[in-house]
Amino acid sequence: MSTHVHVSLQHGIGTLTLDRPQALHALSLDMLRTLTQALLAWRDDPAVKGVLIGSSSEKAFCAGGDIRFFHQLGRAAPQQGSALIEDFFTEEYALNRLIHHYPKPYVALLDGIVMGGGMGIAQCQSAGRLRIVTERTKMAMPETAIGLFPDIGASYFLSRCPGKIGLYLGLTGQTIGATDALYVGLADVFIPSVELPKLRAALLQTNDVHATVAEFATAFRMQADPARSMLATQRERIDRHFSKHDVAAIMASLQQDADPFAQATLSLLQNRSPLMLCVTLEQLHRGSSMTIEACLRMERSMMRHSFEGEEGLEGIRAAVIDKDQSPRWQPASLAEVTPVMVARYFESVWPDYAHPLRDWL
Repeated sequence: MSTHVHVSLQHGIGTLTLDRPQALHALSLDMLRTLTQALLAWRDDPAVKGVLIGSSSEKAFCAGGDIRFFHQLGRAAPQQGSALIEDFFTEEYALNRLIHHYPKPYVALLDGIVMGGGMGIAQCQSAGRLRIVTERTKMAMPETAIGLFPDIGASYFLSRCPGKIGLYLGLTGQTIGATDALYVGLADVFIPSVELPKLRAALLQTNDVHATVAEFATAFRMQADPARSMLATQRERIDRHFSKHDVAAIMASLQQDADPFAQATLSLLQNRSPLMLCVTLEQLHRGSSMTIEACLRMERSMMRHSFEGEEGLEGIRAAVIDKDQSPRWQPASLAEVTPVMVARYFESVWPDYAHPLRDWL
């Protein structure tokens, strides 16, 4: 049982509180196991009406996986580091699938930073989902900035955003707020952060979690109008540029558009890993026609390939270890990325019978 996740059950509401504020509640393997254990127990307990997940601080819900730890393991001798990396991603993706299909109301308080692995424990897709955003929400899948690809089921949920917005979010890693999250279907309701304690209290007194949240949020609906979000405003431009057939064509299209948004988007892409941009575009194209299980299995193989190479370790080094913000990408340019390099990430690492997530077949 992790000391960084507080588990409680009161009046039929199971509460999970991430409590690792010094790391913005980044997920460790012990935290994943505690979350999984509690959710499995509550799933089969008829006395549990629903689940509420949040964090102990207002700055972040969850900033993702512990990438400093990944870097440490990746730089260790293979026999020391690889087993823990393998266990982490296998168990994280299994948790993502459990949450995706969770049969009871799953209320996620997405207050503050919600990135990477934090998105994975937020994106319940069953009828029970209740993803709550606030004025402090900062949501992103920023993996291409650190030489990785958007995982934890992003192949599924980003590829199902309206138009080409999922490609825009996955390739750029752009951070969005509450109204954008609502617009693209990555959140369900807006509630001001100051009201969250009242919502928690209301949930402990209800027999209908969905109705309680819906009624509570009604008063704040006009405070976060999705139609006025940045993504709604830029939808036509995003769809036009990101409909191009490859990353080079997307960037060429943006280059020809003098609009400040297009130029800012181009600048973001120019700072991302060229290889991971190409891998991510292929990943999201594939994911659009796949089940969540197939997406997570694909991502599991992709992650193994990622840590067999240097791109992710170099990206993490530049971002959070040396903090020089000057990653030395290999290849250094889009022109040097070959189809063979990209295709390697989609080769199965294991035969079906030996895949870490083989039980989903």
